[in-house]
Amino acid sequence: MSQLTATLKQTFGYDQFRPLQREIMEAALAGRDVFALLPTGGGKSLCFQLPALLKPGLTLVVSPLIALMKDQVDALQAAGVKATFLNSTLTVEQARSRLAELHHGAYKLLYAAPERLMLDHWEENLRAWNVSFIAIDEAHCISEWGHDFRPEYRQLAKLRDLLPDMPMMALTATATERVREDIVRHLALKNPACFVASFNRPNLTYRVKAKEKPLNQILDFLKKHPDDSGIVYCASRHATESLAESLSARGLAAKPYHAGLDSAVRNQNQEEFLRDETKIICATIAFGMGINKPNVRFVIHHDLPKNIEGYYQETGRAGRDGLPAECILLYSPGDVAKQLHFIDEKTDRQERDIARRQLTRMTHYAECSVCRRIDLLEYFGEKWPEENCAACDNCLEPRETYDGTINAQKFLSCVWRACRASGYSVGMNHTADILTGSENEKIKQRGHDQLTTYGIGKDLQRGEWLAIGRELLRLKLLDQSADKFATLTVNAAGLDALKNRTPIRLTRPLVVPASAPRRRAAKTGEIECDEELFAQLRTLRRQIADAQQVPAYIIFGDVTLRQMARFYPLTVEEFSRLSGVGEKKLAEFREPFTAKIREYLETHPRVNFH
Repeated sequence: MSQLTATLKQTFGYDQFRPLQREIMEAALAGRDVFALLPTGGGKSLCFQLPALLKPGLTLVVSPLIALMKDQVDALQAAGVKATFLNSTLTVEQARSRLAELHHGAYKLLYAAPERLMLDHWEENLRAWNVSFIAIDEAHCISEWGHDFRPEYRQLAKLRDLLPDMPMMALTATATERVREDIVRHLALKNPACFVASFNRPNLTYRVKAKEKPLNQILDFLKKHPDDSGIVYCASRHATESLAESLSARGLAAKPYHAGLDSAVRNQNQEEFLRDETKIICATIAFGMGINKPNVRFVIHHDLPKNIEGYYQETGRAGRDGLPAECILLYSPGDVAKQLHFIDEKTDRQERDIARRQLTRMTHYAECSVCRRIDLLEYFGEKWPEENCAACDNCLEPRETYDGTINAQKFLSCVWRACRASGYSVGMNHTADILTGSENEKIKQRGHDQLTTYGIGKDLQRGEWLAIGRELLRLKLLDQSADKFATLTVNAAGLDALKNRTPIRLTRPLVVPASAPRRRAAKTGEIECDEELFAQLRTLRRQIADAQQVPAYIIFGDVTLRQMARFYPLTVEEFSRLSGVGEKKLAEFREPFTAKIREYLETHPRVNFH
């Protein structure tokens, strides 16, 4: 057994590495600079934590998030690793004590915020503390092209000047090709070993539902998942508070989280969520980055996200433990209109154009009829080999298609004729108004009420024509400009379809479905177990966690508890085989958990699982 594998089991309790973890660690131990892109839940943190135990000296971990630092340090200490953090939450006395311990070599890992590294004396401190390796987490924050740019991350380039021979590792969960190049350039990584894992999260199921009475839709979902933890993302601060209040009024443990809350309240709500005292957090996108809570079983988007990167990262907070989790987006074309209104208020033209393109791509995802996993991975440049992922609504319950040739002809012809009559292109809304015979002033001013296509689409609602227009964009029969007015042009493929009356199949738009039984498919990551025993073990875990004042998952994750409730381990050897049971946790927690299993078996028969 290699030293890496032995340390993985002894300290962290795992028998095998996740994809690319071993290769990343080996490159780090060889002294190379490393760039690593692993999806949320892919085991990024272990890529620097485990090598830190095998390297001499101290590993410095740069992180932008105070909550993440405490979370990871708590987990490391529970596994027997000497780790600490320095940030603004510490008192002067606490900070002074930790600095003294660092000077005496008491720790293997130190977490610190980027701005702290630029303070006076840090160059001398880093040398005095025998720092041998630097890991920069959430590295996409250094790029203006990323979705979470933080100016203080740019200062990290100075680390290369201060410590030119110090090996560095940059890690992120979401980065397009352009952002990856930006990270490598700004950190001046030297001939880095680059690792890009698959963006696929096989245990996540993606669904988009037509948004209609969202509170009732969310309540219906929660009734079916009474014991699960989850996040509901909302577009505004007001919406988070209103929704949390509505859920609480119905007896559900829900709290709001947004940047406008008093910091003490915000931190309290987050802490209660991490400890499972609060089951549901209703949050803006301010919540979740770096939160290492592995048992988030669902993420619901109450409103349409602004871009795919944000959506991917937010859904990625579900199912970090590898067990099945649900990602639900409530979609309404009205949310697109709201977002466009906010975009149009931006003063910088380039910023507006980028935001509009990102929103168009997000809308495409919400309305597409193809496999959502294929569409999502395609955005990040990854090709999914299967046609059916069996874990999204479009694959599990394909939407109906119909012969839309006549409607497509009407729409394309209308765009073409309006452009020809006016000498300039028109937008999606204006085209729908012409087709439905609207009498608004713009139609009359431009003489579009005289077009042969005026009023030929009265048999459909305006919203239905807008959905058809967006589908023709996805079918690449129309082009849309990126400017403020987002005008349409019939491209060569569209003209060819018009001329030759090419058959075109369209997809029925999303509708709120009548309640019907859903196909039950085995979900990736599912662990069948004795659910009654699992519930009792979860109660025991909570009691131990409360006594130690840490979140429950610091003791054991749900995967470990489910394995206990499946295999009924009673001996030291049986217990040590469980995932997540390292030497320290074996010594500390085996007795209370095996005692609970023995007590349970006195009154319940074992269940045999195949």
